[in-house]
Amino acid sequence: MMRDAVQFESADSRVTRPSFWNALPERWTSDAEETLVCCHVRQETHDVKSFFFRSPLGRAFVFEPGQFVTLELDIDGETINRCYTISSSPARPHTVSITVKRVPGGKVSNWLHDTMKPGTPVRMLGPAGEFTCARHPAHKYLFLSAGSGITPLMSMSRAHHDLAEDRDIVFMHSARTPDDIIFARELDLIASNHSNFRTAFVCERVGTRTNWPGVTGFLSLPLLKLVAPDFMEREVFTCGPAPYMQAVRSLLDEAGFDRRRYHEESFSFETLHAEPDAGAAVEAGVPAAGAPANAAQFNISFTRTAREISCGAGQNVLDAARQAGVRLAASCTQGMCGTCKVKLLSGQVEMKHNGGIRQREIDQGMVLLCCSKPLSDLVIDK
Repeated sequence: MMRDAVQFESADSRVTRPSFWNALPERWTSDAEETLVCCHVRQETHDVKSFFFRSPLGRAFVFEPGQFVTLELDIDGETINRCYTISSSPARPHTVSITVKRVPGGKVSNWLHDTMKPGTPVRMLGPAGEFTCARHPAHKYLFLSAGSGITPLMSMSRAHHDLAEDRDIVFMHSARTPDDIIFARELDLIASNHSNFRTAFVCERVGTRTNWPGVTGFLSLPLLKLVAPDFMEREVFTCGPAPYMQAVRSLLDEAGFDRRRYHEESFSFETLHAEPDAGAAVEAGVPAAGAPANAAQFNISFTRTAREISCGAGQNVLDAARQAGVRLAASCTQGMCGTCKVKLLSGQVEMKHNGGIRQREIDQGMVLLCCSKPLSDLVIDK
């Protein structure tokens, strides 16, 4: 039955209709609107918080579950870029959330936990990334995560739940203690709503939960066979600390699992890729490992520091700079976070990035040194 449009009036004339109630909001892109606003902060565990962001113009967030965004933060007078996996569901497009564990000594995670609150603006880039079940459709999935590596798999789980896609999913999460299980109650809710969604938790120790009924110890092949006897038939997605993922790969290889159906992701930018020791610099012009000795060499000039180095045609500029002892800011080294973004004053490069730079920045002559190979001599504003 058709109804006439209804006009709404607020008793308080100062209250306006929120833009996110619009039927078809415009899609958010960082090129059109780089600054979002924090609208909510939620404590997940004693050292984990989720931060929710909204477009001030009411734009909607479109992404694939498992993808990440890059935050551009000003901390103590320094601009720092950090990648964080989106933890929210793409089926709830009016907000986007990240979930961050406080890392002892971590500059960014501690700043977020101590400073970020509703109303705080933040510059964001993305979304980007290929770690997503949307690109690997399957009837049966196995999600394996540890610690804060749960976030991309939670986004995938939330998406299936919100879209009423009752796929056969086994979600197995490892944590230090039961109190460290992120999203425990929500995972239980999803499992209660979807008959084919099953969860299993394994904790290193019980901690303060002396009545913990679950498994203690570590993920093992016998335990995996117990929780998911048909795991050999499933599409596997894994995220967590590097030692955890190495253990997962080892036990799957032991079982003879087809690696073509294995997908993994890991972000730990608080500790990844420490700057090299300047005393370990090698002579400029030495080809990168694996590069032909007779490969073309280009001259790279850094205007601010008055440094000049040589870089092979098949070598990323960041690698050549580090070999020559030039210290440059960088985090992911995979073209994702934007930390090594600089202005290219002259010359041309071949850049294959993974979402860490905006198109308008490329149009303005910006490049990411970690994923740029020279096609000519270069002059860089650095």
